[in-house]
Amino acid sequence: MAAFLTPFMSSSINIALPSIGKEFSMNAVEMGWVATSYLLASAMFLLPFGRLADIYGRKKVFLSGTVILTLSCLFAPYSPSTIVLIIVRMIQGFGGAMIFGTGVAILTSVFPSGKRGKVLGINAASVYLGLSTGPVLGGFLTEHFGWRSIFYVNIPIGLTIILLVVWRLKGEWSDSKGEKFDLLGAFLYIISLFILIIGLSDMTIKIHYLYAGIGTIGFICFLKWELWVNQPLLNIRLFRNNTVFMMSNVSSLINYAATYAIGFMLSLYLQYIKGINPEHTGLVLIAQPFMMAFISPLAGRLSDRIEPRIVASTGMAVTTLGLILFAFIQAETSLIQIIAILMIIGTGLSLFASPNTNAIMSSVEKRFYGVASGTLGTMRLIGQMLSMGSVMLIVSLVIGREKITPVFYPSFLTSMKIAFSIFSFFCFIGIFCSLARGKVYETNRHN
Repeated sequence: MAAFLTPFMSSSINIALPSIGKEFSMNAVEMGWVATSYLLASAMFLLPFGRLADIYGRKKVFLSGTVILTLSCLFAPYSPSTIVLIIVRMIQGFGGAMIFGTGVAILTSVFPSGKRGKVLGINAASVYLGLSTGPVLGGFLTEHFGWRSIFYVNIPIGLTIILLVVWRLKGEWSDSKGEKFDLLGAFLYIISLFILIIGLSDMTIKIHYLYAGIGTIGFICFLKWELWVNQPLLNIRLFRNNTVFMMSNVSSLINYAATYAIGFMLSLYLQYIKGINPEHTGLVLIAQPFMMAFISPLAGRLSDRIEPRIVASTGMAVTTLGLILFAFIQAETSLIQIIAILMIIGTGLSLFASPNTNAIMSSVEKRFYGVASGTLGTMRLIGQMLSMGSVMLIVSLVIGREKITPVFYPSFLTSMKIAFSIFSFFCFIGIFCSLARGKVYETNRHN
């Protein structure tokens, strides 16, 4: 249920962005920040919470995150301005980080390696069910009850999860109990990532180059500190001595960087360029996550029998094809074509996601499950931020800080083509990174 809740929130809010933007008179970059602020906070805190969960208990952190996420959904509809809404979205991301950093680790702790692919496939299907339900229900709610109703619908789901965790989820998992928490490393990581993303968000402003530089230097200092400290926040040695772990995480970063902003771009394209209402926009966008929800369990089982790198790399190649097709999008492109391309990308993503997760979790010892889960989640969220950051940067360079009005429709289309061309190149490189990970099952048997 938690794996459903967090993606549902992100996919449903994309549909509502034009409505939110109209109410608060936002430009395209500000609408981007409503989506990105959630990702930024999640990425900033996911790795620290993954480590805290390993030390103090994954169930405690998981439950706390669900409570924070549910409470923030109660307050978000009352946001009086753009700034307040973005802050509340960051609080939601803070709670989401607690869920992201523990959910997969708990599942991996409970189930044996022979069933891990199947379980992670079901978990991935839950994620994609959230992604597929988000556009449809989000579009319906926005069209008939306003954008605030999207937040209200999450409250009963969150309350149900809290009740089930307290009532039925027995036991606790803390494989690193008694170890020290790397407080300085956490501080360096959180501050550096925040400054870096702020800098990259709009390179048309000169001071943002300084922010990006400071953030990059801070991140290098963080990596050097992690190599030196005895009980690090991020175990760099997992990357240095484990090719499967390193390349699987790099592949995940590239995959999300190349695909996450698709929903954001197409939501604006369908509602502005095509003039479709939120409800019908949601019905179009469901094509991609529908395929992901349908195929992910099969892909997970397949990765229990076939090397995950083969399945995942095939998925990356299929996704690349879909992105190339989107790079030629026009105002006259039919809805049938858009749906067909979304189905191609959905197939590619489902073939990549659960086998890639299986490869990562199978390549480390049990005591590193929390760190591995947190690292994977961090790669995913940083990739998603890079995807949104790239789009916001391209839009700011092509359109500027202008509202998307008919006079700027051609410029917006140009922005989309540039973005999808860059994403296609990212994903093409990702195919070779995925293939370079090596064999998982030999590594697993060796461990």
